[in-house]
Amino acid sequence: MAANRPAVVLSIICCFFFLFDPLSSASKITLPSDSSKVSLTLYYESLCPYSANFIVNYLPKLFQDDLISIVDLRLVPWGNAKITGNDTFSCQHGPAECLLNTVEACAIDAWPQLNDHFPFIYCVEALVYERKYLEWESCFEELGLESKTITDCYAGGLGLKLDLQYAAETNALEPPHRYVPWVVVDGQPLYEDYENYISYVCKAYKGTALPSACSGLSFNQINEKKVIHPVCYKEIPAPTLSSRAVSTLMSWLEKMATSM
Repeated sequence: MAANRPAVVLSIICCFFFLFDPLSSASKITLPSDSSKVSLTLYYESLCPYSANFIVNYLPKLFQDDLISIVDLRLVPWGNAKITGNDTFSCQHGPAECLLNTVEACAIDAWPQLNDHFPFIYCVEALVYERKYLEWESCFEELGLESKTITDCYAGGLGLKLDLQYAAETNALEPPHRYVPWVVVDGQPLYEDYENYISYVCKAYKGTALPSACSGLSFNQINEKKVIHPVCYKEIPAPTLSSRAVSTLMSWLEKMATSM
């Protein structure tokens, strides 16, 4: 994966250039109006490995063919973080996650267009996926971006403001999110079936011309038994707690038996 990441990032940038450059042939294609686009929102946290996996290995499928032309994609980097006091919070995977959540929030604010901020977030999450997230600043050089805007943001008051805005949005979800990645299509959460998001997007699209990326998909599959994909839970499910308690008790009993 590490050897291929620069090439993948470059290919994503090329896709954005082709889709959004006014001089390209793609500009001659009549894209759907915003009102007909399908809303796709990803609620995530930067160091959850399953969030990183989704961003690196699943979201790029939007930029294949013409699927991105019918999607309004939003990224919300807060996830399972918790407000702990006046303008203070803690993150599920520690201070490094809080930092990268803020960095990615600052990137979205500094570069509001998807074709500007997504390559950067992809680059950072690819490093998370490779367990090299401490090298996240290398993404500035890799993408030819100036870092000062982002560093000023996360080191100053703007970063905190953005964090709290994303916290409010995430905490206001109905139904409330239970884990990340939490993928929502037109207001409806996909729960554990989030990796199958393209089928939901294609089914939700009400436009007249169905993108070629949707051809051949069986929309019936989303009504069948869904595959459960791994997630980072907001709270540890009760069965997991019970299993851990039983495991700990059995281990303690075994130690007691061997010591007698």
